[in-house]
Amino acid sequence: MGDNHVPGSTDTPLRPDAFDLSDIEKIDLISKDVKHIMEVLGLDLTDDSLKGTPKRVAKMFVQEIFGGLHPDRKPKASTFQNKYRYQEMLVEKNITLYSTCEHHLLPIVGKAHIAYISNGTVVGLSKMNRIVDYYAKRPQVQERLTMQIVRELQQILNTEDVACVIDAKHLCVNSRGIRDVDSSTITSEYGGVFKNPEVRNEFLEYIHLDTAFQ
Repeated sequence: MGDNHVPGSTDTPLRPDAFDLSDIEKIDLISKDVKHIMEVLGLDLTDDSLKGTPKRVAKMFVQEIFGGLHPDRKPKASTFQNKYRYQEMLVEKNITLYSTCEHHLLPIVGKAHIAYISNGTVVGLSKMNRIVDYYAKRPQVQERLTMQIVRELQQILNTEDVACVIDAKHLCVNSRGIRDVDSSTITSEYGGVFKNPEVRNEFLEYIHLDTAFQ
């Protein structure tokens, strides 16, 4: 593994005891670890600007940027009968995405584009945003994140006909190492009829369609 960035399972790798500790207990332990890291770096934690940093970082890890690790935070996605008998593609594009690279714990920032074709069930539009946000809020690799979003929507909608494309910048590339500030990474996952090139191309055309809000 190491720097080779070899992908593993589509499930986020978690230990069996991942949720034995409460959020408060995790924040307390992480605060101590962050404090130790800062001290090793030579920072003066008696300074007014720094003394609260360990606790702030710990709370951010547990409750915010890695909050999607806990299954209790998984969004409840209410589904509805497709009474309109809408049988064409539904696309939600430009969903803002903030995640964290699991190799260097640096930000991933980008856009997700999702499409599905109903087989009798539809889901509220905002729920797709929440699903993206939930899976993004954990240490991630972009390939896994793309697959997790599609898999979740397939289960909710009871159809294989779901697609997702993510275009994102990785600060582990943009701000360190090669420091290529212009590059971005595109990943895709196509299920069901989206494996058909004609259907897939229709989805990709929608993504690049200009809208009144761009």
